[in-house]
Amino acid sequence: MKKLILLFTIALGVFRLQAQELPLKKDPVFQDGEILQYKLRYGFITAAEATIKVTNSDLVFDNKPTYKLTVDAQTSGTFDVFYKIRDHYDSYIDKKDLLPYFYQENIREASYKRQDKARFNQDGKKIVSNRGTFNTPTTQTFDLVSAYYFARSLDISKLKIGDSFKLNYFLQDEVSALEIEYVGKETIKCKLGNIRCLKFSPSIKPGRIFKKDSRLYLWVTDDGNRVPVKAQVEILVGAVTMELKSAAGLKYALAKE
Repeated sequence: MKKLILLFTIALGVFRLQAQELPLKKDPVFQDGEILQYKLRYGFITAAEATIKVTNSDLVFDNKPTYKLTVDAQTSGTFDVFYKIRDHYDSYIDKKDLLPYFYQENIREASYKRQDKARFNQDGKKIVSNRGTFNTPTTQTFDLVSAYYFARSLDISKLKIGDSFKLNYFLQDEVSALEIEYVGKETIKCKLGNIRCLKFSPSIKPGRIFKKDSRLYLWVTDDGNRVPVKAQVEILVGAVTMELKSAAGLKYALAKE
């Protein structure tokens, strides 16, 4: 079950991978009060749910105002009986350039517990966390949550099918780079209706979870919001799917057909 939650986290954050080489839009595509709810299905069974929200923060870093980004994820139904997960993530980002200043996570998965904190120094290319000090290759490095929101606000008007990009992110005790490919456009049917989407495919490595030829796909609304609507990947036994359940406080209308 822990691996399924990891897949859920990857799906939410995977759109971040484009960030490094594309400019931001003039204004963020999200706003204070936005709340998104997702469910994670293993086959036809709902295995987990998550809520992602944006609020104005009272905290100021380097004399600059911030947004507070919050993610709560938990198992549900039968999965919650056998492997209870309650994960909480917070990220504080600059309201203008959307880069993270501070990140913390509180992980509770069955008997396993972990609390991590990290302070980002983008200009100094360093991250100081409770696990140590880490150097970063660029002045744009993200945590899992901030990367998701940064990517949504990218100016992707010049993307062409087959284009791919990389982004650096920090997780636990290392800085990694991932790559994602733009596949094209597709309409996705979900609980909110038929939504016009942009389709992406991030690179994944085969192993104990994925098949040798598995591909992870992510569909993002083709409108001003750039909200992830669906993510899907085949695993060794069956498939895992993430779907958008509800969206409140959006800045723009959804691209419904």
